[in-house]
Amino acid sequence: MEIQQCARREKTTVEEWVRRVLREARQQKPSSDPQAKLEALRRCVQFLFPTGDLEQMNREIERGYQA
Repeated sequence: MEIQQCARREKTTVEEWVRRVLREARQQKPSSDPQAKLEALRRCVQFLFPTGDLEQMNREIERGYQA
């Protein structure tokens, strides 16, 4: 009943309304598997890349915004 009302409000059929809602829900879902993202992150943290002092990096970022 509620779905029919939603479709009527949008002046469309229930079938088209359902297809549209499902399409939108599918587009909002992350495109890649969360486990794959976690595995990539685990591989990355194994490396020791050079970093700077956090406060210095923040100052440099702020300077970039002001330039």
